Amino acid sequence: MTTHKADKIIACITAIPSGMVASYGQIAELAGIARGHRVVAKFLKQDNSVSDLPWHRVIRADGKLGFPIGSRMFLQQMTQLKVEGVVAKNNRIDMKRYAWQPTLDFILFHPDL
Repeated sequence: MTTHKADKIIACITAIPSGMVASYGQIAELAGIARGHRVVAKFLKQDNSVSDLPWHRVIRADGKLGFPIGSRMFLQQMTQLKVEGVVAKNNRIDMKRYAWQPTLDFILFHPDL
């Protein structure tokens, strides 16, 4: 992955406010990566700088976490979201309630995009 794409992904993930979530596809779209939900997932899986990012705020578009239920990463992500006030019901986040809606200013003028 190019550094430019990685920088855009990082900028988008960093901008997700506490208590909100975004889908892999939404991050890809904001970063200008067409059909890039898999690119974002791969970046989060492989990049060493992820530990500094609020990676736990990135989930699937259907509100499910990207890890198997009960796995260590699933529990870690669910715990971090709960600390921020994001409540899951039946292991699913309500996207209508918690989905991040970036402002037009962010979309048009964010310097890293």
